[in-house]
Amino acid sequence: YLIEINKKFLNHDNYTDIITFSTSKKNNIISGEIYISIERVKENSKNRNDTFISEVARVMVHGILHLMGYGDHAPDEKNEMRQKENNYLSLLSLKNS
Repeated sequence: YLIEINKKFLNHDNYTDIITFSTSKKNNIISGEIYISIERVKENSKNRNDTFISEVARVMVHGILHLMGYGDHAPDEKNEMRQKENNYLSLLSLKNS
């Protein structure tokens, strides 16, 4: 299902674990739609040697960061995104658990 959304709305012909669409119109409100592929999350958790729950949490944090305006296309954006993911996951005691 996510690959069809990825193709239709983002012109990406690849599988992904998450797609985020921001609907925020005001700076003080965060709103949007987050679509998560459970299949990709399961695959990611195995590849990362991490638990499914931890990977779901990581992907959810990732989506929320997108809603907050963070990108992940350029290498520096990816690094910042990963650092923020790890920071928030550690606050939840879910980093690499």
